Amino acid sequence: MVDVPVTIDTTPALILKDPVMLSYSISSARRNRVLNEQDDKEPPLKKLAILEERDEDKYEYQTVLKCLFCGGVEIPSDQDAQTKSLADAVMHSMSSARQSEVKAWEEELTACEHTLMIDQSMSKPIEPSGLAHCGKCDLKENLWLCFTCGNLGCGRSQYSGVGGNGHGLTHFEESRHPVSVKLGTITAEGTADVYCYACDNERIDPDLVAHLSSFGINIHNRKKTEKSVTELQIEHNLNFDFSLTGEDGKALEPLYGPGLTGLANLGNRQAICYMASVLQTLFALPAFQQRYLPTGAMHALLCTEPLPASCLECQLDKVADGLLSGRYSHPRGHPDPSVFTHSPSQDAAGNTSPDFQEGLKPTMFKALVSKGHEEFSTMRQQDSEEFFQHILKCIRQHAKKTGMNEEDQPTRVFRFGMEQRLQCGDCRKVRYRVDSQDSLSVPVPAKEKPAPTPKQGADAPKIEYEPVLLAQCLEISTGVEALEYHCPSCSKAVIAQKRSRFATFPDVLAIHAKKFQLVNWVPQKLGQNGEPEYIPIILPSDDILVLDEFFGKGKQEGEVELPEDAAAASSAPQFNEVALGQLQAMGFGVHACQRALLATGNADADAATNWLFMHMEDLDLNNPIVTAPASGKVGPEPSPEQIANLTDMGFTPAQARKALKETGGDPERAVEWLFSHPDETGEDAAPAGGVPPASSAAHPGGSPSLPAKYRLKAFISHKGPSVHSGHYVVHIRHEKEGWVLFNDEKVAKADAENINALKPLAYLYIFERI
Repeated sequence: MVDVPVTIDTTPALILKDPVMLSYSISSARRNRVLNEQDDKEPPLKKLAILEERDEDKYEYQTVLKCLFCGGVEIPSDQDAQTKSLADAVMHSMSSARQSEVKAWEEELTACEHTLMIDQSMSKPIEPSGLAHCGKCDLKENLWLCFTCGNLGCGRSQYSGVGGNGHGLTHFEESRHPVSVKLGTITAEGTADVYCYACDNERIDPDLVAHLSSFGINIHNRKKTEKSVTELQIEHNLNFDFSLTGEDGKALEPLYGPGLTGLANLGNRQAICYMASVLQTLFALPAFQQRYLPTGAMHALLCTEPLPASCLECQLDKVADGLLSGRYSHPRGHPDPSVFTHSPSQDAAGNTSPDFQEGLKPTMFKALVSKGHEEFSTMRQQDSEEFFQHILKCIRQHAKKTGMNEEDQPTRVFRFGMEQRLQCGDCRKVRYRVDSQDSLSVPVPAKEKPAPTPKQGADAPKIEYEPVLLAQCLEISTGVEALEYHCPSCSKAVIAQKRSRFATFPDVLAIHAKKFQLVNWVPQKLGQNGEPEYIPIILPSDDILVLDEFFGKGKQEGEVELPEDAAAASSAPQFNEVALGQLQAMGFGVHACQRALLATGNADADAATNWLFMHMEDLDLNNPIVTAPASGKVGPEPSPEQIANLTDMGFTPAQARKALKETGGDPERAVEWLFSHPDETGEDAAPAGGVPPASSAAHPGGSPSLPAKYRLKAFISHKGPSVHSGHYVVHIRHEKEGWVLFNDEKVAKADAENINALKPLAYLYIFERI
């Protein structure tokens, strides 16, 4: 086998700003390393490990230093001691990828009240024969031992092929014994999978050894024989693969070139398909291409951040260059763009296989945008729609911090206004407001198909759902809804009617299909027995969507406006009555709902729901909001340190003071309040509730012009039982190639069968206005 050197630019520029500026390129030539065979005497692995094949293990490196200012002239490494020292420091520093790998596994499971207070008064030693199979069936693996009574039941079936009939769950439902341990995961080191059915979550048991010994199980004699729940989840996320074969059974054609670069999962098996699908979608839009691709080189020279890894602008410029330049879009093992080929290669056995890319790893980008975020900073799979909202928020926060005009940011293309109309059912008076949004979440009605009668002894048939038109989802989302409301004109509780319409239309419309239901506050796809079934959404045959019929026209002649509640307006925040009613209907307390609406700019129920899920552990969540007289301050005077922390983020002292007063001195809520009130100047004359009056509100974005005609640009599809597991891919309409499938690092031309099969099952649709 011939070793082919591969040149990789590991550091585009090394700059010393003072007293002299130097610019170098450090390139590494790598050759295959001869690997040592495993010694037969080496002890076997004691624990199932999930390992990554690292470049350091596969290649030997030779470093070359070149001067960019001199046209790439090579500099001998021993000529300048300072230069050599700097180059060595760069090459031996801990990379962002390695730092991300180290932090990825820092999440720890916790105990709960049920694992801390296990009642074992009914426990007694169990003979080894009693641990051989499930007590209600013959399964001999995936067995869970009840810590209370010693019942042995099989777990639920897993996507990895692990069988299970759910008898462990059945035992909990019958006995209410909450905690069980998976026998095959018990190790001599004192670890095991412990699950609390009452919490419906994996836990740890601080007294695992003692609890097992009560059943006669000596943990020191145990050997791990099965994969843990975490290992199964990681394997499940990584093994999900959408079809890469066409209608004729042939492999899909790989694509290379500008705008056709894949994104690979990060080191240590961090699944980022949720992020990759969103990034591919955003940088397929002209607004993002024009904003970040041409400005990258200039920003690199002018950036004031000490490290590019801490600058969002640098990272977005780098992502744009990586995805759009085409320099990194080539077959695996062929870095020269001149060898681009669309033909599949053959392996040693003569089987044809597509020659896909290695893909870029956006490690620094993920580390920066997920920093401090409870969910995105982990290695777990996440919701692509939530990340879509998160990255838009990050871009706007960065623009605010650096003093840039938000109207110059590409996020403006998603902004539009939704008109909310509320009418009292008794006095017929109305109230209008316009909320600014970035996406439209539409409910998807679930109508089950008639199920055939199962044969005796056969499993129950799977649930199947009737297809639904996208137009029907839009009609439901913008239709009339009845809700309870305290009318300030009637001074009593009434039934009011709420209706949503488009006040303006965005340049790019993101439609989020809500095909899930909340199960124990976790969004689960509709289905049964852990196997999700999808509700097909039927789009127009030409992918053209016209929204003229959903346009709101504002207050009409003859309509009388509802009066403001003077007492409430003078002393308490004003809340979106419609959103407040929706949140309370979900089971949240009124004070928690009010806090969520206040923290999210009083916009809508979706944003408030997300805030509530992130603040469920707040001790004051259900405490009443303390109000003040109209002429007084909403909260106590903030400390100079609190104000300084916010001014460091780019806000004025007046804005920081106002936000801290409005949120009771909570810095985190103050930041959320500031970004949900971009036009707030901090003047004391603003309303006590912190909600700007309609006349002074910022423009919601978008345009009211008609016709509102859109064409489908992209759709993100999901496969798996929950939006937080499984796998995401995206299909994007490319100018030259037509529909293109982006499946992590795999970029391929999508055929009609692939498109027609996945389009109805998409999770997020992106439409461009035409």
